[in-house]
Amino acid sequence: MEFLDYAFMQRALLAAVLVGITAPAVGIYLVQRRQALMGDGIGHVAMTGVGLGFLLSWSPVWMATAVAVLGAVLMELIRWYGRTRGDIALAMLFYGGMAGGVMFINLAPTGSNANLSSYLFGSLSTVSESDLTAICVLAAFVVLVTLGLRRQLFAVSQDEEFARVTGLPVRALNLLTAVTAAVTVTVAMRVVGLLLVSALMVVPVAAAQQLSRSFAATFAIAVAIGVAVTLGGTVTSYYQDVPPGATIVLLTIGAFIALTALATPLARRRARAQAAAHPPGDPMECSIPATRGAGDGVGV
Repeated sequence: MEFLDYAFMQRALLAAVLVGITAPAVGIYLVQRRQALMGDGIGHVAMTGVGLGFLLSWSPVWMATAVAVLGAVLMELIRWYGRTRGDIALAMLFYGGMAGGVMFINLAPTGSNANLSSYLFGSLSTVSESDLTAICVLAAFVVLVTLGLRRQLFAVSQDEEFARVTGLPVRALNLLTAVTAAVTVTVAMRVVGLLLVSALMVVPVAAAQQLSRSFAATFAIAVAIGVAVTLGGTVTSYYQDVPPGATIVLLTIGAFIALTALATPLARRRARAQAAAHPPGDPMECSIPATRGAGDGVGV
């Protein structure tokens, strides 16, 4: 535990915990909306913010947050109004964001490809106190939104038309989800990296779904997996001198594979038990399932 004696590791571990909480907390809504790759697109756009931060000598984290939020709003607008040309517009937005980041950081007097690499793939030693302050503030916003509005966000993610009929502000909630995803990307970029953060938003949720179908349980398990893999990846990166982002993502995929292997025989055992309880020709009792509200633990 000697790594706790170093200030940079203390900052890195705290940032890792915050990333482990926020990424799956937002990812569960993106997975439900079938927008699993949205985080990857926002990460491309956020690169322009990082480059502008170096070029203008401002905080790259805050500048990336502003640009990522703007990009997320544009993505939602394109989704609403783009129709057949929407995919082309999104492609230009994503690749333009990546190209802009590379260009701006090379034009910056203190910028270099090495600086950009730490934002693309994560870096333990570069999490400064100002970065940690920004990460804490942004993570608090994400947690407040994903927990405080969980019923409304889940309802919109499940069925937009039904949510609209019930009187929910669907477009406003969609925009809020996109903005929250953009903030999460910038929270995670110092630990996981912009190019890998989407995996941490999606894979823990997919792993949690192997064990549970209810929203509350999936949410809790996904966050637990996120915290475990970010802490494990950060510590492994310190001892083995390997990239933290890649290590965290590989651990996340490993958790998904392990939980899938565990869940498959359990599901088969439950199926056999149910078949034994109701042999062929034995009429099963008819029951009407209780009606549930949009946020009352409906399966994800």
